[in-house]
Amino acid sequence: MKLSGTILLLALMVLMGNFGSHKLMAQANSSSVKGRIISSDGQAAAYVNVGIKGLNKSTISADNGTYLIPDIRAGKYIIKVSFVGLKTLEKSVTLNEGETAEIDFILSESSQHLAEVVITAGRNNLQVPAIGKSGIKPMDLPQSTSIVSSRVISDQQASKLSDVIRNVSGVAMGSSRGSTSENFFARGYSLGSNNYFKNGSRFNSASLPEVSTLEQVEVLKGSAAMLYGNVSGGAIVNLVTKRPEFDFGGEISLRGGSYHSYKPVGDIYGGITKNLAFRMIGTYENNESFRNGVKSDRYYVNPSLLYKLGEKTNILLQADYLKYSLTPDFGIGSLDGKIPTTISRSSFFNAPWAFNRVNQSTVSANVDHQINKNWKLNVIGSFQNFKRDYYSTERIQADALGDWSRNLTRSNTAEDYYSAQANLTGKLNTGKIAHQVLVGTDADSYLNTSHTFNLKTSYDKINLLDPNKYQARVDMPFAKDSLRTEVPTYRLGYYAQDLISLSEKFKVMAGLRWSYQKAMVADVYNLIKGTKAKSATAAKADQALSPKLGIVYQPYASTALFASYSNNFTVNTGIDVYDQALRPSIVDQFELGIKNDFLEGKLTANFSLYKIVNNNLAQQAQFLADGVTINTNTNIRELTGQTTSDGAELDLAGTIVPGLYFMSGYSFNYMRYTKTSGRKGSYIEGERLVSNPAHTANGTVFYTFNSSKLKGLKLGASAYYIGERNAGWNNTVGQTQIGTRLIPVSGFTTFDFSMGYSLKRFSLLTKLSNITNELNYYVHENYSVNPIPPRQFLTTLSYKF
Repeated sequence: MKLSGTILLLALMVLMGNFGSHKLMAQANSSSVKGRIISSDGQAAAYVNVGIKGLNKSTISADNGTYLIPDIRAGKYIIKVSFVGLKTLEKSVTLNEGETAEIDFILSESSQHLAEVVITAGRNNLQVPAIGKSGIKPMDLPQSTSIVSSRVISDQQASKLSDVIRNVSGVAMGSSRGSTSENFFARGYSLGSNNYFKNGSRFNSASLPEVSTLEQVEVLKGSAAMLYGNVSGGAIVNLVTKRPEFDFGGEISLRGGSYHSYKPVGDIYGGITKNLAFRMIGTYENNESFRNGVKSDRYYVNPSLLYKLGEKTNILLQADYLKYSLTPDFGIGSLDGKIPTTISRSSFFNAPWAFNRVNQSTVSANVDHQINKNWKLNVIGSFQNFKRDYYSTERIQADALGDWSRNLTRSNTAEDYYSAQANLTGKLNTGKIAHQVLVGTDADSYLNTSHTFNLKTSYDKINLLDPNKYQARVDMPFAKDSLRTEVPTYRLGYYAQDLISLSEKFKVMAGLRWSYQKAMVADVYNLIKGTKAKSATAAKADQALSPKLGIVYQPYASTALFASYSNNFTVNTGIDVYDQALRPSIVDQFELGIKNDFLEGKLTANFSLYKIVNNNLAQQAQFLADGVTINTNTNIRELTGQTTSDGAELDLAGTIVPGLYFMSGYSFNYMRYTKTSGRKGSYIEGERLVSNPAHTANGTVFYTFNSSKLKGLKLGASAYYIGERNAGWNNTVGQTQIGTRLIPVSGFTTFDFSMGYSLKRFSLLTKLSNITNELNYYVHENYSVNPIPPRQFLTTLSYKF
């Protein structure tokens, strides 16, 4: 992107922000209600829901706590103020024609607590993500964030995490190995297994999490190593489950659609006593597929309790349990290393008995204690158990004639994961300089268990182009587990961060973390002989310092420009070709951006530029130590040199007129090798890394009619674009394969249209997805080539009580 164009765009945003600060004129003859909402410590309460009972009119409070609901007929009404986890406040008011009544509210919670809970869809780029730990307002944060709220998740009828994440600029699904999990890339980096959190605690990403019942999904872009240690340089994702509420209510719904899918959902919440509230969510989902022979079923429950231990302490207990089974599906595979164009998107080549079964349980306790009006202590403890049982044929890699020798893979893995963290946040002054401080520590302990099976991997041979050429087997061979391997790993970190307000317009953020991680020697149990031994792989310990420095300049209250530097490390597993443990990869990130809040919060526009340099990217070694023998062991890895990721992101979101909200985004990324050894087997400088699209874009708009004969009608549309990218593998110097190892994958755009209607407590919402019936693929390396779903229909009938 040219510098002149960037400067012009930044200048235009600043001018728009200045223009948007002027208030819109209200109609002179309409009645209205206005007022101010403050917290228990006298601070303005922003983003609080304000509505009128019996009328479909609502708003949210502005940054200074004020609200205005215009265009109300004369009469008697009840004004309702609500915030997640708090008791709803109500006040009655009588409006005369042309009168503006002023009704103020005082909430029972402090401003620090309110800053952590966000509930409004249209302001997703102004919300305070809980994953940030410190409660810093987004305008003060020198980092890009994005939040997808429950309103968007519900309106789009999302069923997978990929349905939610595609609303976030710069984050895209890169591959889906056997359709058993989804792998996302952010700013050129795979999010892998260390970058997913639930309610602030890490969880295993090998599952397909339940998202339809979430409160929101938070994305903290760029490096979050200062807060969480060993994470990707691209982004971290936090799934926030719904919290209990003291007002009794709930919802039951039934979702159904194409390919015999159906999904009942129940959600009930309320107060048990004046200090204790509960919530219980449960769902079951059954899906067949446009893919022949593919199906899945899922069970999910999510109970939670909120206990208010006095005025200063909240205890939140949350748990969930997910059980599902699905058919492993490697799609249409490849022919001679290429995506076949003559095979139907519904063709299925796995064995009919293949299975993938997952059980995942999480339990967490979150304690918030308000020490005084300026200081707060938060403690989180969690436990997760994950089990996966898998048996399938693997890797559809056919020759040019379509012949494929099917091999078997049998695995049984588990993970027990304990984590805890404590965060002390507060505000203080040193003279005229204000500080917003975070001091914390976290620790993790997890045990990975895997089984080795005695199994003859060769199964049979089939032909992808001519199913009658060979007789396919349908029996399931017996596989006996012979070894169980247990690997304990421990993490520990200490961190401190300070947002220093030198003035109202100029702020500096500084933070530092020390991280320690140790993988212990594995215990290997011989299940046949009944013996126990230690693995030959030695214990491995890594430690690192992760600094962060940012500057924020706010020329106007509605505009913030920021620049930041951060550093993180990525622990590398495995050994090199000389049987030595790999040292961590060190990643440096630089980011520039601007955030704007137009029209008193009705429109937000964020723009950022970034550069991320990984000085030691680790990948599977191409050759063994002799430089000739091809390496097939995924545990033998090498540091392949430096990669650089440059990019830009633009986000627009808002609720400019009542009943309408929209969100859109665009991203550009150039992730390539920049420094390699140049020796045989090393990667080629300048080549873009696989699975990374150069361009992505998204746009969603929903409008609900609030007046006239169309009241209750909802219309919505969404569009998503993923640009050209490469699958396969990156090329290497002196590779034996003739020609390129890359598989070009074209870009594609899908369009969804939604329509719904609400009448009192009932609502009906329908969606037609991929209207143009676009055909494209998510490709993992060159053997899992999974077609995107064709045109489908989905509808949800719900009742709120």
